[in-house]
Amino acid sequence: MVVLSQPALDQISFVENQKPASYPGIPTIDLSKPESKTLLVKACEEFGFFKVVNHGIPLEFIDRLEAEAVKFFSLPQPEKEKAGPANPFGYGNKRIGPNGDVGWLEYLLFQTKVNSISQRSWAISRENPEIFCSAVSDYISAVKKLACGVLESLTEGLKVEPRNIFSKLLMDEESDSIFRLNHYPPCPELKALSCNLTGFGEHTDPQIISVLRSNNTSGLQISLSDGSWVSVPPDHNSFFVIVGDSLQVMTNGRFKSVRHRVLANSFKSRVSMIYFGAPALREKIAPLPIIMEKGEESLYKEFTWCEYKKSAYKSRLADNRLGLFEKIKSKDHSLEVI
Repeated sequence: MVVLSQPALDQISFVENQKPASYPGIPTIDLSKPESKTLLVKACEEFGFFKVVNHGIPLEFIDRLEAEAVKFFSLPQPEKEKAGPANPFGYGNKRIGPNGDVGWLEYLLFQTKVNSISQRSWAISRENPEIFCSAVSDYISAVKKLACGVLESLTEGLKVEPRNIFSKLLMDEESDSIFRLNHYPPCPELKALSCNLTGFGEHTDPQIISVLRSNNTSGLQISLSDGSWVSVPPDHNSFFVIVGDSLQVMTNGRFKSVRHRVLANSFKSRVSMIYFGAPALREKIAPLPIIMEKGEESLYKEFTWCEYKKSAYKSRLADNRLGLFEKIKSKDHSLEVI
């Protein structure tokens, strides 16, 4: 695996080396069990993050895509650069977005439409673009199905109808969902330092739902409700699901969009793949009355996904992106739009 250039190390922020232990309390939900619907709701309310097992995605899809990712990220740097620069799609190296965020990683970012993946594959895998395209497309199709299944189970757990109130947004032909392949190279220099290097800085995901899977290298951390950071034990055969900002809004804050980050590893490469399920750009996002209690007031202004996406990508990773769309309490404690 390639090690990124040394000058990048000076540009990337360090995190105090507290070495949080792997957290044993992260919910693990067996999707084949009838009680999974209730447990999914509880996990979204308490953590905004959980692991799913018996997910139904063939291991062949996982292994094939990881092999293709490793093959690409192992190429000489000039070869990888031919698939970039990320604007925003394509190959990116260290820079995360246009606003100054950097991390110890390189990545490929895709739109999830098959035609877009096919076109992008020619720049990524010039020898066998069809094989790379097939690996990415098959994986995205399977993970999208998983994401929709989780969302439909959540609506059943909430006891609301229709069942596809969330999943239909991902199934829309104009869905703005995206897909990332991340590679965090090992950083041997960390052995001599008493701190950790930021791989991907703390943030929440602006979309509805994210489905993440990585190899068996640690690095992912989530922030608990008390603000403490805990490490997520890696599990290369399972998937982790992350509540996004849009789902927090649609449930009027009942489900929590979790802050998370990745720290670099001094010994091993970390490869992760994330599907970000998003609505169409035209879709309006607002708290859903069917989910709210009687008399409960909306905490958020209505906005389109296009408006929120533009606002989010003008911000830094760690910013509270939803802050601009929250309502505030007036002196008489009623909610006002700002």
